[in-house]
Amino acid sequence: MQFDTVIHGGTIATADYTAKGDIGIKDGRIAAVAEKLEGGARRIDAGGRIVVPGGIEAHAHIAQESSSGVMTADDYLSGSISAAYGGNSSFIPFAAQQRGQSVDDVIATYDARAARSVIDYSYHLIISDPKPEVLEDQLPRAFARGITSFKVFMTYDLMNLGDGGMLDILTVAREHGAITMVHAENNDMVKWMNRKLAAKGLTAPKYHAISRPELAEQEAINRAIQLAKLVDAPLFIVHVSTEGGAEIVRREKFNGAKLFAETCPQYLALTRADLDRPGMEGAKYICSPPLRDSRTQDALWHHIAQGTFESVSSDHAPYRFDETGKFLNGSDIPYPKIANGMPGIAARLPYLFSEGVVKGRITLEQFVALSSTNAAKTFGCETKGRIAPGMDADIAIWNPEARVTVTAADQHDNMDYTPFEGMEITGKPEIVMNRGAVIVEHGELKAKEGQGRFVARQPVDLRGKPGFTAKELDPSQNFGAELR
Repeated sequence: MQFDTVIHGGTIATADYTAKGDIGIKDGRIAAVAEKLEGGARRIDAGGRIVVPGGIEAHAHIAQESSSGVMTADDYLSGSISAAYGGNSSFIPFAAQQRGQSVDDVIATYDARAARSVIDYSYHLIISDPKPEVLEDQLPRAFARGITSFKVFMTYDLMNLGDGGMLDILTVAREHGAITMVHAENNDMVKWMNRKLAAKGLTAPKYHAISRPELAEQEAINRAIQLAKLVDAPLFIVHVSTEGGAEIVRREKFNGAKLFAETCPQYLALTRADLDRPGMEGAKYICSPPLRDSRTQDALWHHIAQGTFESVSSDHAPYRFDETGKFLNGSDIPYPKIANGMPGIAARLPYLFSEGVVKGRITLEQFVALSSTNAAKTFGCETKGRIAPGMDADIAIWNPEARVTVTAADQHDNMDYTPFEGMEITGKPEIVMNRGAVIVEHGELKAKEGQGRFVARQPVDLRGKPGFTAKELDPSQNFGAELR
């Protein structure tokens, strides 16, 4: 076979094995994986390097307005470039429905925005207005197009659907093979804490860290899981930030629930002490759920190693440290009015490799699973996330010994800061490929604007997850009532 490209002499790492070998690429796909391959119009020497599937960033906010009207700093050009420099070959940002907006209009809007991407992309919908026409007509049409996941909120007044709304939308997802992602925090607990802090005049950025209690996340995670179990629907818990929340996820997954979850680098690398900085500097570290403490970091690393989480995602939410982002509502404002989120799409995989693989917290195979393979399985990217014949040639070649100091400039995004500034990292992606085309090579961008393609995704992979049948919905135990 005549190959377009052969990657030779490297250590191939997958979620299942690590071995020396070569990869032959033809027409954007992996055509062969063998101990040794000859030929290739281009031969890439990967000696001393690790060859892994390109990362799949499954949680990012790109060219997206928040519910309060703040637009993220990154569009699909800058956001995809930053992702590529971080070792990613594809990503799945959110496409957010505003109240009163049809899902068709949402998709049309994001199709236009995403046309600038340099890497492959899909969307998770954000549903804030699940009217009957949305549930019965518009969502099924989106699922048929290959947008097989969406996110809902249990917090924020403008986004919170309530338990009944959750049940309705979970049922629709189950019927169509889609997966519901949920931001799980108890809205009333958070609002109660905000009122208590405001009454005492405690509104500096650092108080955001205690305004959203760990118990608020734990209660909401448990409630979301029970709602999903009632209708036997798959559920994905985003950005788990607490030990208690992780324990609930671990227990329910062990018992067979159709359950998936992630955590994020910021909860591993940073703590609430980072919000306690002079002036308004702490605003850079405001995200929800908030940063926790060092004990929680240790617990989350334990759960990563033990398989509680499918992925470690960035939750890239880039709001600049100026009047266009964090301070859209003013410069001297209480923490609830500060834009919520921080950047991290380029830092995700280098951080996970350095702090996970290099420091022995996780294996190289686990790194591949957490960075790419599990996201491909969970979100139906059937030709991505693996190094095997027939798969897209989405590949990242890592130098495992390179030492890098994180700077904002090296993130290649449209931000004016990175929360990981000054962190010493070991290991970085040197060459990143998307469908066989080199998009980043030794620090130089090779991709062209708009070369990314939309990825139509398949239903969630539920193998090994038997689910749960509530007695009250089982016709053999509920007097024959057909309620599902």
